[in-house]
Amino acid sequence: MNPVSTPSPAVSTPLLEDFSLEMTGKDMPKLEEAAGLIPQGTRVNVTFLGNETLRMRLDAARAVKRLGFVPVPHISARRLGSRAAFEQFLAGLRDGGTGTDVFTVGGDPARPEGPYEDSLSLIESGLLPEYGVRHVGISGYPEGHPAIVEDVLWSALRGKNAALTAQGLDGSVITQFGFDVDRVLTWIEQIRGHGITLPVRVGVPGPAGVRRLMSYATRFGVGTSASIAKKYGLSLTNLMGTAGPDKFLGALAEGYDRGRHGEVKVHFYTFGGLKATCDWIVQFRKEARA
Repeated sequence: MNPVSTPSPAVSTPLLEDFSLEMTGKDMPKLEEAAGLIPQGTRVNVTFLGNETLRMRLDAARAVKRLGFVPVPHISARRLGSRAAFEQFLAGLRDGGTGTDVFTVGGDPARPEGPYEDSLSLIESGLLPEYGVRHVGISGYPEGHPAIVEDVLWSALRGKNAALTAQGLDGSVITQFGFDVDRVLTWIEQIRGHGITLPVRVGVPGPAGVRRLMSYATRFGVGTSASIAKKYGLSLTNLMGTAGPDKFLGALAEGYDRGRHGEVKVHFYTFGGLKATCDWIVQFRKEARA
C-alpha cells in the first residue's frame, strides 16, 4: 500500500465521518477479517451479481447485520426474472431483518430478464414499502454513462427522486467512481439545480493497482486523461504501481461547500479488497486528525 500523504485538515469533516463500503456476496470472510477496522453502524452495500444465488445474497446481508453494520442490499432490475422473484428477495430480506435499506440499480444485462427495465420500475412497483423498505439508494453518474445519453440520465434521476417522494421513502444518491473532483462537484451543483436534495455519497475507489483501476475505468466509461490521472495520483506509465484516493479526497474536502452541495459523504468501492480499503481509511483518518 502506498504511503498516505498528509491531507488537509478539512478532510476530517463529515465527508469521512460516515463513509460507506461495498462488498459482493462472496466477500463474507473478507468482511469478517476487516470488521474490527470498520465503525459500528457503517453502511455496507451488498452487490447483486449474476453469478450469485438468492441464498448467497441473503446470507451476506445477514452477515453484515450480525457484525454490527447496516446492510444495504442491491436490487438489480434487469436481473429479476419475474415479479415473484422480486418479492421473494424482498421477503427474504424482511424476514432476516435486513431489508429496511436497499440500493436499486438497472444492472449489467443489456436486456431485462423479466418485467423490470430499470431502477425506476422497481420503485414504481410499490413493492419496496410494502416489504418494509424505508431508505432507497439510487445511482448518479457525474461523468455520464457509456450506454445512456445524458438527457435520459437526468430524466431518470428526476423521476426516481419524485417516485421516492411520492411513496414517502427516504433516499440517497451513490455516484459512480471517478478521478475528476471538479466534474463531481459540478455535477452535485447541477442536481441541486434540478431540485434534488437527496444526500450524495461520492463513489471513491479504495487503494488498488493502477492496472485494475484502469480496467474498471474503461468498463464504466470513467475519464482517464493524462491530466486527470496525474491530478488523482495515477501513473499511466507505471501500471504496476498502486494508488489510493488521498489526493481526490483532499481536493473534494477543499472544494466542498455545504451551502452549494448539500449533504455529501463518501462511498468506497473496494476494488483492491475490503481489508486493504479499511486499513487505508484508518490510516488516512488518523493522519487527517494529527
